[in-house]
Amino acid sequence: MNADKKLYSLLVVDDEPGTRNTLCSCFPWEDIGFNIVFQANNGQEALDYIRQHPVDVVLCDIRMPVLSGIDLARELYLSKSPTKVVFLSGYRDFEYAKKALDFGVKNYILKPAKYKELVDVFSRIKSELDEERSRYENQDTRTSDDKGQDRGFSLEDGVISTIKNYVQRNYRSATLEDVAKVVHMNPNYLSYYFKQKTGENFSDFLTEVKMKNAAELLKNIDLKIHQVGRMVGYSNAKNFARSFKKYFGVTPKQYRHKGGNN
Repeated sequence: MNADKKLYSLLVVDDEPGTRNTLCSCFPWEDIGFNIVFQANNGQEALDYIRQHPVDVVLCDIRMPVLSGIDLARELYLSKSPTKVVFLSGYRDFEYAKKALDFGVKNYILKPAKYKELVDVFSRIKSELDEERSRYENQDTRTSDDKGQDRGFSLEDGVISTIKNYVQRNYRSATLEDVAKVVHMNPNYLSYYFKQKTGENFSDFLTEVKMKNAAELLKNIDLKIHQVGRMVGYSNAKNFARSFKKYFGVTPKQYRHKGGNN
């Protein structure tokens, strides 16, 4: 495989470990353009992951505990997620799976998954993703040609600047989806675009902004640590402390006691 080939992200969801492991390990996903980024036991685990790390495609069982495949598809549809959903379904599930047509699910693979069917379905999806990406890149090029010379900067600089400025102003509640709407991009493509242009994941940049603001707020000893956490977007004090320590190497309390001299 060409090392420069762009791989699309794939999340596999199935509550049967044997089925899931076989799908992930016994099929040459990279050869047809996909990289498995996560395996989930149920729809809720998948949804939690996608909210933090948008993915291009979900290969998902239909009947699962906690959150079914149908429910996962509905949640993604209602949140306007661009993630494409492929259902794994037994013959008995097919009529049930038709309900997902309302949620944009058009691809089904019958269990047990056959090699040729996986290739056919995912080759078709890859072509759709290639076309979408090409359309965004062409749009960027045209806009850059129209505006770049007049303004003395490239569209890339303008888009990245807009993203960073928005995050700096709205870091407490900013999400990838919010920023994508501001710059009129697909969230998955924006994530890819940001990494390509800055060398940094969008989620890491957002965390960096939150942590730097938290460090400044901790200098105000009148503010309790859990209040600082809420002020930078963490409703859970433990999650804030964990993120802060991961970024600075010390807890918020230790940072404050040291006077912020890290």
